[in-house]
This record gives sequence, structure tokens and C-alpha cells, in this order.
Amino acid sequence: MPYFVFKVRPFTLPEKLAEFAAFAEASGHAKSLRAAQVAGDPVRIKVMFAENQQQAEDLLCEIREPRPAGDD
Repeated sequence: MPYFVFKVRPFTLPEKLAEFAAFAEASGHAKSLRAAQVAGDPVRIKVMFAENQQQAEDLLCEIREPRPAGDD
């Protein structure tokens, strides 16, 4: 399964930026994009592992429960 790199803006659909076969490549690309961002930019760069682009977009749009605070 491929790794997808997305640009996520508030209140819009995710925008696919790249697709990689290995996590190391996807992570490195995402880190370089994050490093180039201007402070205060609301855009988030996310890496998703999924069978296809549609599944990755669906995963990005899911509402997730926040992690519990404190030591677990």
C-alpha cells in the first residue's frame, strides 16, 4: 500500500501532493514541506497510509477522539 502526502486546509478537502511506496520517502517529503511553511500558516501537511487515494482522503476526514491527557 502506498503512502500519500496531503495538504490539509481548514474547511476544505485535502489536496494530494505526492505518493510514495516507502514511509521514509513520504516522511522526508512531508518534513521538508513543513520546514518550508511560514509561521502561522493554517495548512497542515499529513502523511496517510492507505490502499488508494480515496481511502486516504476518507481517513483524513474522519473525526477522531482526542487522546487522553496525562500518563497512560
